[in-house]
Amino acid sequence: MKYGNIRNIKKELLSDNWYTLNKVTFEYQREDGTWETQTREAYDRGNGAAILLYNTKKGTVVLTRQFRMPTYLNGNADGMMVEACAGLLEKGNAEQTIKMEVEEETGYKIDKVKKVFEAYMSPGSVTEILYFFIGEYEASMKVSEGGGAEDETENIEVLEIRFDEAFEMVKTGEIKDAKTIMLLQYAQINAVFGQ
Repeated sequence: MKYGNIRNIKKELLSDNWYTLNKVTFEYQREDGTWETQTREAYDRGNGAAILLYNTKKGTVVLTRQFRMPTYLNGNADGMMVEACAGLLEKGNAEQTIKMEVEEETGYKIDKVKKVFEAYMSPGSVTEILYFFIGEYEASMKVSEGGGAEDETENIEVLEIRFDEAFEMVKTGEIKDAKTIMLLQYAQINAVFGQ
């Protein structure tokens, strides 16, 4: 694009109840050089990290199941979602955060993770960048039952599923979470299980 500049950005705070929702008014320079006023809402909940825990010997992955109210409001009959372990960044460190989330949610204490990519998950309305990791686990790394932090009302069920079964769950619609689908596809494309 020849132009595509923005100017005169004005933010109006609409909500800071859970995270922050801003109304942003700005001028955007169109392809023909003219300026137009646009208004958008941007939800800032911070950045996050997600991980696919995998065990090549067993051919399994560890996922979680928990209730997600927004999905319930949008037609998910019981509101339950099968997902890769994930969480919001604490102190901006994605690797440290994901290791902590793994232990908190799944009960596995892992020391090595590999960052595989990062992505904006809903760039039209949410500011979040999600950092994607993979990490190998084995039974000896299990230090607790997991289930999430008591003070965060997460009520997480830990699932150990064969990779091929998890991949099939995407096809059948049992897994509808974007970050989980992306990580499972990464594992498939990159032959994490030697397939």
